[in-house]
Amino acid sequence: MEKSFSESYKEAGVDVTAGYQSVELMKEAVRSTYNEGVVSDLGGFGGLYALNAKEIKEPILVSGTDGVGTKLKLAFLMNKHDTIGQDCVAMCVNDIICCGAKPLFFLDYMALGKNVPEVVATIVKGVADGCKIAGCSLVGGETAEMPGFYKQGEYDLAGFSVGVVEKEKMIDSQTIEIGDKVIGIASSGVHSNGFSLVRKVFDINEENINRQEEELGMSLGEALLTPTKIYVKPILKLLENVQVKGISHITGGGFYENLPRMLKEGVALKIEKDSYPVLPIFKCIQKEGSIPERDMYNTFNMGIGMAVIVKEEEAQKAIDILEQQGEKAYIIGEVIEGHKEIEII
Repeated sequence: MEKSFSESYKEAGVDVTAGYQSVELMKEAVRSTYNEGVVSDLGGFGGLYALNAKEIKEPILVSGTDGVGTKLKLAFLMNKHDTIGQDCVAMCVNDIICCGAKPLFFLDYMALGKNVPEVVATIVKGVADGCKIAGCSLVGGETAEMPGFYKQGEYDLAGFSVGVVEKEKMIDSQTIEIGDKVIGIASSGVHSNGFSLVRKVFDINEENINRQEEELGMSLGEALLTPTKIYVKPILKLLENVQVKGISHITGGGFYENLPRMLKEGVALKIEKDSYPVLPIFKCIQKEGSIPERDMYNTFNMGIGMAVIVKEEEAQKAIDILEQQGEKAYIIGEVIEGHKEIEII
């Protein structure tokens, strides 16, 4: 790598040596996520992972990919890049856990206008932090310097994760019955969706991003950049002790789009909006933007980042397990007769 340098390419806006420096700065963070499954190191053409299937009779691989969206705009304005990587990991691993799959490994993709090694390393450290929370390994990634396509100081970030689940332990919505309870697990805030609306509501810019909000106890920017919660380990613990019949990651589309995704034909959900505390940030968004309540529940997580369906008699046990894992959980509704829809009362 020491002899790899192109003055012509640098004059065109791409500094390959900055890319090598970025890798050197991120190596420690990336390697800190490695477990016994990782059989490659940084610098190869592919990330290698050995699947230990000795205890899994019929392994099913589950994959997920997602990005951070326009929440990145806030990171640019605040010049704060240390948590956005956790958002990227969360949006992928929270999806694959909905099938009951344990995340194994993760890869990231970053495209930017100019490679500033210290910023890239900070972002990747956030990705590594998220991987450690999720219990998976960061086995590779790509950083693409694209001058003229992205503005200097701006970037896009996306990720991809693979997990595994025993076939007979996959979440089966066919077991759902009328009367089962819906357990909601608290979110940390807006997470990583709905930010196009958030930015419009607050007319986000360099001047108002740091305005202090008494009801939030922090600045607007700090509240909105709160990283997405990663639910992998609490859900895995729940799966060990309770029959979980459905899991929903509440992201873009809010309650109305995501909760029905875990249902079978012939059932619906009744959700009680007063069954849990709505986080102050959502009240602030609704008030500032004069947003109808239905639109709020059709866009944001409203304080519930994940929802699971369990038997009525196991509902309290499920809450106790989640609380032992440090999560706030509530019975927010129940399964009723219907057609894969929800009613919020």
